[in-house]
Amino acid sequence: MTLPHEAETAAPESGPERSPAGPGGAGSASGRSPQGAERTAAAPSDAENRSAPEETPRRAPGPAEATTTKADPAKPAKPAKPAAGVRRGRKAFWLTLTLLATLLLLALVSAGTGAYRIPTADVLASAQHRLGLGGAPLDRVGESVLWNVRLPRVVLALLVGASLGCAGALMQGVFGNPLAEPGVIGISAGAAVGAVAAIGLGLSFFGNWTITVCAFVAGLITVSSVYLLSRNGGKTEVVTLILTGIAVNAFAGALIGLFVFFADSGQVNQITFWQLGSLAQATWPKVLAVLPCAVAGLLVAPFYARRLDLLSLGERPARHLGIDVERLRLALILVVALLTAAAVAVAGVITFIGLLVPHLLRMANGPGHRFLVPGSALAGAVVLVAGDLAARTLAQPAELPLGVLTALIGSPFFFWLLRRTRRKQGGWA
Repeated sequence: MTLPHEAETAAPESGPERSPAGPGGAGSASGRSPQGAERTAAAPSDAENRSAPEETPRRAPGPAEATTTKADPAKPAKPAKPAAGVRRGRKAFWLTLTLLATLLLLALVSAGTGAYRIPTADVLASAQHRLGLGGAPLDRVGESVLWNVRLPRVVLALLVGASLGCAGALMQGVFGNPLAEPGVIGISAGAAVGAVAAIGLGLSFFGNWTITVCAFVAGLITVSSVYLLSRNGGKTEVVTLILTGIAVNAFAGALIGLFVFFADSGQVNQITFWQLGSLAQATWPKVLAVLPCAVAGLLVAPFYARRLDLLSLGERPARHLGIDVERLRLALILVVALLTAAAVAVAGVITFIGLLVPHLLRMANGPGHRFLVPGSALAGAVVLVAGDLAARTLAQPAELPLGVLTALIGSPFFFWLLRRTRRKQGGWA
């Protein structure tokens, strides 16, 4: 029998199952008093009356919020730097404008400089007169010197330099090798063999195009031989490429010497011209003979720029990206042979333009071929117009062979490049 005061004492100790209101009642699970239940029920209304920062759940601030909270209102915000691609595009634009302005200035200076001096203003006036834009003609001697001697030479130097510079950029992209160049690996010498053979044998089956066609065929055979002999295990080795070029140059020199041995005195003078390289015999018919080959190669080459960028990643990644590597190489070899034949057919063997120019542009704007290929053509024209001007004026009244001058300037650069490439690859042993 339980006493009343014992029942009152035991009642608070009863569990939730004894609560008449059940689990959801006011006196449920927590065993709280009615006042506690009222405080619990009133909690949501208190939360509604709280300030907004306590009501918003905490989260990590986003990039925009972090920038806003960290910015000092007293200091102006720094402008964002342009992306690397945008900066490179701007640099390529300004480089192109600089090269164009330099080429135009050099062409004007070269047209007026020589034994018969023509002021630049008179050159411009005569050009305006010929184009029907006003101006005034020069005297009879001045007009003849300007339009029959100087301007054909300037235009020929522009075409030859652009062809050699573009061919060098294409060859370095095709072979994936910074030392590839039409003169270094023997393509210029091979094309010269074709031209010398046409002179020595007195061939004329294509008229004015005979020397160009023979040079093109010989250059194509040479570049194909170099490409096949320098590959090993699907790669083009640097040492094999250079040694192949040495062998091809030696063999081409032997063939040229053989033609010199059997040639008469007039043919010997022409062959010597091809060996040393010169623009002294520039005429408008020679410009017109080489113009289609040079223009065709220079117009086609930039369309391969994107594929050359993909090929620079390696043959396997390029194939995975949808590039037919062998077809690309074959097409570019044909373009290189066309450009080299066009240059050699009218100017003889001129080396190191295709090696020097692309590397200078890579140092200035990076390895992207979208600018490198047309930029090399433009820079090659600038270099050869300047070189021809120097060849005509440094030893007046004599004239230095242009090929000798470019070799004197380009050989030290080649030595430096060879050592730099070897140091990067950790030796070739």
